[in-house]
Amino acid sequence: MTSQPPHVVGVELEGVSETTLWTLYQRASEAARRDRVLHDPMAVDLVAALDFPFEERFGASPGWAQWQGLRARTFDREVRRFLHDHPDGTVVALGEGLETQFWRVNNGRVRWIGVDLPPVIDLRRRLLPSSPRQELVASSVADGIWLDELDRKAGVMVTAQGLLMYLEPGQVHDLIAACAARIADGALLFDAVPRWLSERTQREPLGEPTGYRPPPWRWGIDAEEIRRIGATPNVAELRRLRLPRGRGAFFGYAVPLLARVPGLGDRFFSIMLARLGRRAAT
Repeated sequence: MTSQPPHVVGVELEGVSETTLWTLYQRASEAARRDRVLHDPMAVDLVAALDFPFEERFGASPGWAQWQGLRARTFDREVRRFLHDHPDGTVVALGEGLETQFWRVNNGRVRWIGVDLPPVIDLRRRLLPSSPRQELVASSVADGIWLDELDRKAGVMVTAQGLLMYLEPGQVHDLIAACAARIADGALLFDAVPRWLSERTQREPLGEPTGYRPPPWRWGIDAEEIRRIGATPNVAELRRLRLPRGRGAFFGYAVPLLARVPGLGDRFFSIMLARLGRRAAT
């Protein structure tokens, strides 16, 4: 970003839309550290530009902040790999919120489509610079309108970061099936919470000491869900991705070690990559 974002007052988002601010705050908190795992100065600038009581509302959560940073780095890594193979491809960022990934991975040729609810898109337009290669769609991701905007000739990657857990299981299945049916050459990159934790938040929502309680998670992943997604027509491959090594004992040692233990992956947060297209002949 070549200039500071404008100062914005009167920010009011509720429910799932408010998680946009929570995610931004966590990512900015990590990016502001000297030993950060994610370089994202735009996120730091955005938090400074918004007249919103971030710390009072969300509190300080170094663990969540580092997780957000590592998750963003994993998504960045996979988008860069996609653009290496499809330099003129399209990236569709579902539930994009105030994510600044476009500027972190921009290769100068990608077409970028951001999809989110109207209040979030309005805030994004007020805060972030525009680009002739960026398009914003103010819509629910579940209605599929954004699928009509795609140019599939150069390849398409759909990303869903911090989104699918807020949808109902049927909506998730329909979304994945629609992507697989209409994108012949591309990929779907998404993160998921474990099913046991999703079910727990529906009984007892997560909460911060400040009193902030995000909406409960509606969908989670387990071995059964992985089999179901993998069997979706035109999902050629589905695999779980590894996080970059992080900071400290937990993210630096425990998480990489546990990721190598068969069967434990379904008990933790997952980042999944689905390759879309025909399955290779066996």
